[in-house]
Amino acid sequence: MADIGLFDAIYSARALRRFKPDPVPDEVITKILDAGIRAPSGSNEQTWLFVVVKDREQRRKIGEVYRKGGGILMALYANRTKPEHMDQKQYDKLMASATYLIDHMADAPVLLLACLQPGQVGAQPAQLPPDVQAAMRNLARMGGSSIYPAVQNIILACRAFGLGTVLTTIHMFYEDEVKAVLGLPPEVQTYALLPIGYPTDKFGPIRRRPVSEVVCLDRYGNPWKG
Repeated sequence: MADIGLFDAIYSARALRRFKPDPVPDEVITKILDAGIRAPSGSNEQTWLFVVVKDREQRRKIGEVYRKGGGILMALYANRTKPEHMDQKQYDKLMASATYLIDHMADAPVLLLACLQPGQVGAQPAQLPPDVQAAMRNLARMGGSSIYPAVQNIILACRAFGLGTVLTTIHMFYEDEVKAVLGLPPEVQTYALLPIGYPTDKFGPIRRRPVSEVVCLDRYGNPWKG
């Protein structure tokens, strides 16, 4: 593991999508996953499930599904305008990197699927008062809080080991096909696909809009000046 501080990792763990063919040792993957499961979990249920895919044929199958999903993404992006905070060169580089991964997902030596299994359920929604049922309309979206913190831990742990990765969800356009490849039961949901490997590109720095542009104090429209 590299001697790297927490903030060094946060500021340099940029999305990397091109990988060397070198294998990643199992003990390193284990330590990365162990870092992942130190993350918060809703009600401490720890219903996360991670699938590590190393087999070449399995990676090929997932890569094919990902390529199909990439076709949908590119169609959605056909008339997209670049974000204002990016210049044309930066935007073109981003799109070239994303397109590369669409065609080369299977080349990553490790593919990691981050999933959630069903948790404990108390009263069924139909048994609850109408106002409570209405308040539960965002329940499905809440599920991400029990898996994405673990994914971020994994991203930072990869950085500490000199491994590149990126959080992607394009496979979810054809999630049932991915679940069939992996033998996942219907009730398990996938939330992220992370290709992992030793990168051919460099880490960091990560460029972001300044805090003053994206933070409000007390209410919307009142910018944070700290």
